[in-house]
Amino acid sequence: MATLQRIRQKVIDREYYVSSHAEEEMWADGLERSDVENAILKGRIEKRMTRDLRGTRYRIEGQAKDGRKIQVICRFDEEGVLLIITVYTLPMET
Repeated sequence: MATLQRIRQKVIDREYYVSSHAEEEMWADGLERSDVENAILKGRIEKRMTRDLRGTRYRIEGQAKDGRKIQVICRFDEEGVLLIITVYTLPMET
């Protein structure tokens, strides 16, 4: 199964955990879980970060429900649960 498809399936199956840091960032940017889910389900992997000893991290770029561009950093833990590490909005393009 392709990585993005595996990540999306974890979201669909609700087999993911949002870190406290990600929760704080979501709150600061006015984002909800549905925004993160939307970005993952409709976005794309923008970058793979392979140098983390804890496992490859993926930067997914997509849109919040209101159309804002956001990025979600995530990885799989040892048990295969998807961890949402952080979430942030991108600056508006001019």
